[in-house]
Amino acid sequence: MSRSLPSTVSTLGPLLAVAAILLFLPACSTAPAAQAGPAVDAGELTRTAQQASRLDRPYRLVFEWSVNEPDLRASGMGVARVEPPYRARLDLFSANGDRILVAALVDDDVRIPEGLPATVPPGPLLWGVLGILRPGPGFQPSGGEGSPSNPSRIAFRVAGGGEMDVRLSSGRIERMELRSVTGGREDVRLQFGEGERFPRQAIYRHHGEVRELRLNLEEVEQVEVFPSDIWSPGR
Repeated sequence: MSRSLPSTVSTLGPLLAVAAILLFLPACSTAPAAQAGPAVDAGELTRTAQQASRLDRPYRLVFEWSVNEPDLRASGMGVARVEPPYRARLDLFSANGDRILVAALVDDDVRIPEGLPATVPPGPLLWGVLGILRPGPGFQPSGGEGSPSNPSRIAFRVAGGGEMDVRLSSGRIERMELRSVTGGREDVRLQFGEGERFPRQAIYRHHGEVRELRLNLEEVEQVEVFPSDIWSPGR
């Protein structure tokens, strides 16, 4: 005939479990905390990305363009002429071959002749359309992600308020977003072909004005130095 265990024996199991937990807790509390990785140097990330994207020689680019606004839809062909260190000129032509916009960008100075529409992106985003990172004065690196040799994200504070966020992949810009202190937002999205120097497609959006400009690259040509007067249209 079976006999019941004494009460002291029947409660031994739970007591041992409680004792094991109490012994385990001090070990957990004294375990060393996980060490954080080294702080990201946003300035170094910026220098790496700028060096990887800077111009190495003069180029002439031919592209298709289209613009979509609430009261305007248009398309045509365009030409971009770029030259190191930081000179660029964009000419947009209608489907009939008429020039409808010209803009030059020298360092951080956007130059548009009087009487023509000023619908191009601000300097940093205009450089971004060409796949070139040039934040310009007033843009202070404030954070980032990735390694010094392979940055994946760089954040900038903008003088006077606002911020800019740059996303990169394999050293090339994928997206730039500029946000103003008043809540305005503009962005550029790029697509590169395998091994290509310039983006195969660039899309610029001004969300407040509901404007979208698309550029689809058709031809890239290496050329000699351009005449200096092309960088000052209308002067």
